[in-house]
Amino acid sequence: MASVFRTQGRHGYAVEFSPYFQQRLACATSQHFGIAGSGTLFIVDFTPHGAQVVRAFDWNDGLFDVTWSENNENVAVTAGGDGGIQIWDVSQMKGPIKALKEHSKEVYSIHWSQTRDENLVITGSWDKTIKLWDIMRDQSLSTFTGHEHVIYSTVWSPHIPGCFASTAGDHTLRVWDARKSYMAQVVIPAHNAEVLTCDWCKYDQNLLVTGSVDASLRGWDIRNPRQHVFELKGHQYAVRRLKCSPFHHSVIASCSYDFTVRLWDFKAQPQPVETIEHHTEFVCGIDFNLHVPGQIADCSWDELIKVYTPVR
Repeated sequence: MASVFRTQGRHGYAVEFSPYFQQRLACATSQHFGIAGSGTLFIVDFTPHGAQVVRAFDWNDGLFDVTWSENNENVAVTAGGDGGIQIWDVSQMKGPIKALKEHSKEVYSIHWSQTRDENLVITGSWDKTIKLWDIMRDQSLSTFTGHEHVIYSTVWSPHIPGCFASTAGDHTLRVWDARKSYMAQVVIPAHNAEVLTCDWCKYDQNLLVTGSVDASLRGWDIRNPRQHVFELKGHQYAVRRLKCSPFHHSVIASCSYDFTVRLWDFKAQPQPVETIEHHTEFVCGIDFNLHVPGQIADCSWDELIKVYTPVR
């Protein structure tokens, strides 16, 4: 059974479990499917007694992604449709505590560094650039250029300090060194379509997984990127977001514009091991709970957040 929370009048874009509290998650949402209007960051606790709103922070533009601080349990940062990022403190009633704006178009992805004691955040924008931020400062530290189309995802490596990956509408997956903003270290023509999402395998520092408008997921060894190491097919439409399991080497969860969430085990089979059909609109956000093995959260344009543990 799924626990459910309705984001009334807001369409879900991204959901992320707290790295500190097993019951807490953040959900970035937008009015009017993100095309116009404002956004809300929901902080929700899913308890045995039901879903309880901790905070609902409104912003004057759509919110497309969210990331939790890795060193302060109350801080979350969102990516905004106004080209800015917003830093929120859950312990405060109002917010944001800071807003920084440098991108010239929508910020579509944001991720907090996985290296201990760093306040570094990366953002990917529809202005084709990636920016590196220290949220203690009022300006970005550097701007990464090279993508030739809108950027959809930016994800820090959980293994290699100062390394992150990005995907974009130019069909590529790129791997970057945070100290070298002038060029990507690896450029992989990952799909023959826009690449909307990527994530790092938590058990293999060289393995990245991409998801594309072509409805497939592909695995890439960044040491030998000429050919994908696996391909997973089963979605009917674009793969909007994917996450690699924090508990199993070969398990991946993906969500799609086909209204489904699918679980995969790339070591076992190229088809989904489970298909979850419990939304009536695009499913845009998905995450694994770091504290509860197998538990997943997702969010959709049908205004529902669902938290559940699939059979597998």
